Amino acid sequence: MTDATIGLVGVGNMGAPMARCLMRAGHTLVLFDSNRAAAEALAGERTMVAESLGDLGARCETVITMLPNAAVVRAVVLGDTSAADADALVRGLARGGTVIDMSSSAPTATQDLGQVLGARGIDLVDAPVSGGVPKARDGTLTIMAGGAPPAVARVEPILAALGTVHRTGALGSGHAMKALNNYVSAAGLLAVCEALIVAQRFGLDPQVLNAVLNVSTGRNNTTDKKVEQFILNRAFDSGFALDLMGKDVATAHDLAAGLDLDAPWLSQCAALLNEASQALGPGADHTAAFAYLEERLSGARGGP
Repeated sequence: MTDATIGLVGVGNMGAPMARCLMRAGHTLVLFDSNRAAAEALAGERTMVAESLGDLGARCETVITMLPNAAVVRAVVLGDTSAADADALVRGLARGGTVIDMSSSAPTATQDLGQVLGARGIDLVDAPVSGGVPKARDGTLTIMAGGAPPAVARVEPILAALGTVHRTGALGSGHAMKALNNYVSAAGLLAVCEALIVAQRFGLDPQVLNAVLNVSTGRNNTTDKKVEQFILNRAFDSGFALDLMGKDVATAHDLAAGLDLDAPWLSQCAALLNEASQALGPGADHTAAFAYLEERLSGARGGP
């Protein structure tokens, strides 16, 4: 087993089970979270809670961030550059250190942050994940790692405690891959939800429809892991928020737009997820998009 001290910033729904996987692999952790109680709940013999981001950076050569978006990552890593006393990882992290951003960040923002850190002698690896909370718990996440090959190779043994690493290319490529993956996943979710609603209106049993989809070419992650588990029973509690899915798809849309590509279905998916998120409110699960589409298709909410 590896025995390295690793910093982890962000111990929410994904960060907490990832921390436990790292501990099981023999790593000592230094934790920081804006919700200090969440970090303290994980404290133990091999797990400490940092007093500040700078304190965490000073204790670790390698720091993982698992945060909501690129703006939060940049603030955590660099702090408020206009304030001399702003707390930030770079106040403690020494030259030769590595930051692994496992958040769902914007690819171009990642590249910009990498340039700033590179000037300080600090490597940045983008390593977002797919698989959600269940795979975070058992250490079987899909990890998309971008960055300079020596930096990726150096952190790969750490990432192996969390799942399977797929090297995607230069810095920013991991975050681009994650955004595009979540776009494809979201497109599948919306298509399945619409198909279920049409089936019910026609008189088909939605459970039979889903069973047939799962042995046919329509099978996807939603038919396999969401319809019976979270949608038809109206539990809508998969653990992944609708607004986060919408953010990831918006990132994919921005990526396409930045490349001067007009991607029509990507644009429609981004717009529809934004509508659903606004209608259902903060905290709604992404599988609740089904409930939004039910009302929208029935005419209770007007569409464009």
